[in-house]
Amino acid sequence: MRHRLGSTLILAAAVAFRALPLQAQAFDHSAFDRLLAEHVRDGLVDYGAFEASPRFDQYLRKLATFDPRSLPRDERLAFWINAYNAYTIELINRHGERKSIRNINKSIGFIKGYGPWKEKLATVGDSAYGLDQIEQKIIRPEFEEPRIHFALVCAAMGCPPLRSEAYTGARLERQLDDQARVFLLESPEQNRVDVAERTVHLSEVFKFRDYEKDFGGSEKAIGRYIARFHPQGPARALLESGDFEVRYTKYDWTLNSQEQGRLAEAT
Repeated sequence: MRHRLGSTLILAAAVAFRALPLQAQAFDHSAFDRLLAEHVRDGLVDYGAFEASPRFDQYLRKLATFDPRSLPRDERLAFWINAYNAYTIELINRHGERKSIRNINKSIGFIKGYGPWKEKLATVGDSAYGLDQIEQKIIRPEFEEPRIHFALVCAAMGCPPLRSEAYTGARLERQLDDQARVFLLESPEQNRVDVAERTVHLSEVFKFRDYEKDFGGSEKAIGRYIARFHPQGPARALLESGDFEVRYTKYDWTLNSQEQGRLAEAT
């Protein structure tokens, strides 16, 4: 009798697990994934194509009604990164901005603007968030993952490039590592190591607000952190030594659009 009861309980638990709604285990980002593959090239965005796409509207509506709190850790982080990046695109299009995200809700004369990142246009689980709230109140404190600074894209040329694919829990580690390597090793106008001058040129991403503490709290700690993404050699050795000067590169707030990319190439 006890054996049959135990078997019954195990069977009931298994049925209950299978009966869990899909949203408790994953969220389908395939629509956003296809849009990114179609409309992002070398990190630059065709904002008009996103604006015209009913599939993008449908994806945003799915985000708006979904509560990610029941997702596993990596799925949850992938969800919030995708939500941040998708709603950044939506913010640009909602305001019809084609020059710089900093033109949105900016201060003019005595009229104090609240900036683009405070506007509560991002709806998730029937709650409204600003982009700043997603990053500062959810992603940073909940996940304590420095690589998110290479994945959250604030619609500027100075940002890390937007991936041509959505983040997923299953691929998250590889995707975040790849984002770090691309930004740190393939964007010399923003990040580079001058071994001869013992100088490390870094994006201002590393000194915005209190972001430095996410990488260890000092310039030497930043060096040690980013060294892991460099191959063995003089540059990595210098970063690991801590014996270098840091110079921050100028942050380019030009919109990360394909149109602005063509204009830059033409000049």
